[in-house]
Amino acid sequence: MVYSKYRKERLFVDKKDVPSWILSLEMDDVEFIRKFVLNSGSLKKLAKDYEVSYPTVRIRLDRLIQKIEINEEHDKEELISLVKKLAIEERISLEDAKLIIEKYKKEKDDC
Repeated sequence: MVYSKYRKERLFVDKKDVPSWILSLEMDDVEFIRKFVLNSGSLKKLAKDYEVSYPTVRIRLDRLIQKIEINEEHDKEELISLVKKLAIEERISLEDAKLIIEKYKKEKDDC
């Protein structure tokens, strides 16, 4: 939940706003993240919970990080597809689409 700085109301994540990287995870990955958070990010405590060694937990975390990174890369490519689609549908100009894609590719190459 997020607290608005202007109001004291609590804002909850709407299902449609759940990031695609979360939706791409398997339930055991989500459970791993939940336990990770509940253990304050301590891999040592997490290893104890799972009754495995620290290196085993570290490998699991590294694989989870890779899954998230791969999904984010896929999402970025979807951005290019969306921009092209908007240009084809004439919702944005072709010139604007080219500028957006060029800027995105330049930033991607700078990383």
